[in-house]
Amino acid sequence: MTVSALEHITIRCAQLQRTRDFYVDLIGLREGPRPDFPFRGHWLYLGDVPVVHLVEAADKGSAWGGEPGAAVGDTGPFDHVAFRGDDFAATSAKLKAARVATRERVVPGGALSQIFVRDPDGVLVELNFRNS
Repeated sequence: MTVSALEHITIRCAQLQRTRDFYVDLIGLREGPRPDFPFRGHWLYLGDVPVVHLVEAADKGSAWGGEPGAAVGDTGPFDHVAFRGDDFAATSAKLKAARVATRERVVPGGALSQIFVRDPDGVLVELNFRNS
């Protein structure tokens, strides 16, 4: 068996609404339908796919299927998530206008420009832009 696609990432948020606003207002995902789980959260879509799931950290329900109040445990050494972007200059300006700290670089060889930013919960987000 092999995998065929990345379905989504889930982020446990200290400030759910602030993290939702970051991914919607600054990164460009859109909020969409989410099942009626017994814990707070948002599903954020890229096209028709809910690629980022946000869960309120104070709520103890989880993807592990535990009941509310059950321990979630450590999810290990997650480093970052990357998205493909479509306008480097506009994205950089938008993040700077929002006073979000960024790091920018061009990948050796020059085919790709990148912007790195941390979401409100500290998750490193990499934005990749193909150079013509």
